[in-house]
Amino acid sequence: MSTVSIDLEEELASILHQLNQPVRQAARELIVLELYRRGTISSGKAAEFLGMSRWEFISHASRLGIPYFAMTEDEWEAERKRSETL
Repeated sequence: MSTVSIDLEEELASILHQLNQPVRQAARELIVLELYRRGTISSGKAAEFLGMSRWEFISHASRLGIPYFAMTEDEWEAERKRSETL
C-alpha cells in the first residue's frame, strides 16, 4: 500500500470533521467513487476497495447519484424492445 499526503484547506477539513468522517476515509471513498463513475474500475473492485459487498456498493453509489446502468434513453428503449422478443 502506498501513502500519499495532500494539503487541504482548513475549511474543507472542518466540513469533513463536522460530518464525523475522517479525512483518510473520505478521500478513499471519493477516489473510489470517481474511478467507478468514470468506468475505470468495476463495481466489484470498488466494493473491494471500500470493504463492502458489491450490492452494498451499488446501493451506496446509487444513493449518491451514481447510476449502476449508464444508458441513454434510446439505449433503454432498444433494450426494452429486445427483451420483449425473448
